[in-house]
Amino acid sequence: MDYKKMADEVSQKVLSYLKDDSGWKLAKSSGKITVSWKPSNEFSGNLYRGEGIIEEVPEKIIPFLYSDEHRKKWDKDLKFYSILEHIDQDTVIGHTITHSYGMGLISSREFVDLIHIRRYDGGVVTTNSVSLEYEKCPVTSDRIRGFNNPCGYICSPLPENPAHSKLVVFIQTELGGLLPRALVESALPSNIIGLITNVREGTKKFVQDGK
Repeated sequence: MDYKKMADEVSQKVLSYLKDDSGWKLAKSSGKITVSWKPSNEFSGNLYRGEGIIEEVPEKIIPFLYSDEHRKKWDKDLKFYSILEHIDQDTVIGHTITHSYGMGLISSREFVDLIHIRRYDGGVVTTNSVSLEYEKCPVTSDRIRGFNNPCGYICSPLPENPAHSKLVVFIQTELGGLLPRALVESALPSNIIGLITNVREGTKKFVQDGK
């Protein structure tokens, strides 16, 4: 499998989502976090865009978001997370198992993703991810395997305060199973708000305090 090509393709797609200002509709907002959506070009569901401010610089936020050492500490939605393989210094394969959510209506899901870190001019740092088949972690009957279409976190320094960052999250997930689409689409905006809230609280607790 050509992981470099996959990393390049998913990075270009996530960056294109950031540059696309047309057609977004507000789904939910809470605590200065907003979530908007538009129909996905990748599958029959929606592409979601979450935005919030994090009181830390991008270079400290991004490793905090994907490394197994840190993510287990802050991401309250996860039951399990590990790095299965390091492809190079900026590319890994990650294994994620979520808790149930949507008040228990959506059961635990499992994901195996290629995750690639990329840096751009102006101090912008991103994670870019997409699900893949990985023979060392095959699909089993024990869990429902979900699929992440191109997703990512984009951290940009705030022009008015470079010590803080704007975090933009793009998610377009196929949860698998026999879930009504309306249930999935109603639960995801709240899940994204919870994700950004967890990042905000986690960076304060573990990054700024040096823990």
